[in-house]
Amino acid sequence: MAEHDVALNLVWVLLAAFLVMFMQLGFALVETGSTRAKNAVNTMAMNMFIYPLGVMGFWLAGYGLLAGGHPGWPSLGPQATAAREIGIQAGGHLYGLFGWGRFALLSAPHDPANLAMFLFSAVFMDTAATVPTGAMAERWRFASFAVYGLFMSMLLYPLYANWVWGGGWLAALGVNWGLGHGHVDFAGSSVVHMTGGLTALAGAIVLGPRAGKFRRDGTVGAIPGHNLPMTVVGTLVLAFGWFGFNAGSTLAGADPRIATIAVNTMLASCAGAFTAVIAVWTTLHKPDVAMACNGLLGGLVAITGSCAFVSPAAAVLIGVVAGLLVVRAVRWIELRFRVDDPVGAVAVHGVCGCWGALALGLFADGTYGAGWNGVAGPVRGLLFGDPRQFVAQLVGAASNLLFVFPVAFGFFKLTDRLIGNRVSSEVEQSGLDPSEMGSEAYPPG
Repeated sequence: MAEHDVALNLVWVLLAAFLVMFMQLGFALVETGSTRAKNAVNTMAMNMFIYPLGVMGFWLAGYGLLAGGHPGWPSLGPQATAAREIGIQAGGHLYGLFGWGRFALLSAPHDPANLAMFLFSAVFMDTAATVPTGAMAERWRFASFAVYGLFMSMLLYPLYANWVWGGGWLAALGVNWGLGHGHVDFAGSSVVHMTGGLTALAGAIVLGPRAGKFRRDGTVGAIPGHNLPMTVVGTLVLAFGWFGFNAGSTLAGADPRIATIAVNTMLASCAGAFTAVIAVWTTLHKPDVAMACNGLLGGLVAITGSCAFVSPAAAVLIGVVAGLLVVRAVRWIELRFRVDDPVGAVAVHGVCGCWGALALGLFADGTYGAGWNGVAGPVRGLLFGDPRQFVAQLVGAASNLLFVFPVAFGFFKLTDRLIGNRVSSEVEQSGLDPSEMGSEAYPPG
């Protein structure tokens, strides 16, 4: 590849990463607006501190576990560091489990390809790590949160991400078992969002509901957020940054598929918002702006995995289903499973992330992805002639559920026993800002 093409691609990947990093502001606004004023500093602080905590943990260990065995990214030029994937050798095939190398970037201090991918991968990891801060808001001890930030960035996220993006066993399902192109996830429906959503579910279950949420008589108490306009602004910030999330995952600024990806991203998000509003409006007879925000985000999450492989019409359908899923899942999680999730993170990221992974296995139309994961030919879903690809997507989603949720649940149980996850009832009643953070967002006077 010509030197100027490599330079263009490096710039493209870095600019896309900057957009994804900007999404951190969107998460902070959505989550803070959706919670009460007395916890605004605490919620903002978690969204701010997960960035330095996560990046440092990912630099020390996470990136090495994720990408230490990756042979390289041709669009970003040759890499100067060796790759080593640790796994199980069976039947003449390697089933990769984690990478081993590039820890703390010590072997790649001046390797443009690895440095660019470290930054790009770090902001993706940070997105996954941020999701539980919304589901566990208003009762999570900051010390426990800090330990979680290191756990997520150094171990949980990198391991599953390696299986899909680092050359691990899920990516090799096509080469090893003939299941399509292996588990394919273009920009992270399963790797980023399902991982974050299932971790949020595990944490919210262990942490328990906020005081007053579920009453003894079986009714559910409404605990509205304090600033809905802030939530709306945050949602639009996320929608803007998402174009970097999805289109940047081409890793090539000259890839004409960028146009398709951007259009699919826009259409799915709008279809999700539109469908969620209609679904709520027809039952409650009023449009629910918060649910519209969740529908828009659900559409974005769902299209993330397949945005490069499907047509615009399919993207709309994926967004429509996501919008319906968000409305239903928010109610199920709260009413049937009695899990308190102040921002609907489990429904948006966990449920719609799973749908996004499966949607690729249905709607990939065979116009993109030739050679993906070392398999000849483009990626095709069940409706376009390859049922094996749908099986690979099922295996990938099931593996996420069976690995991420129990490991996260065990982690939160362990931290609860060692240092405690939850603030005292007195702190929760008065607000986490003065006791946990030593400051208030809206001081009197």
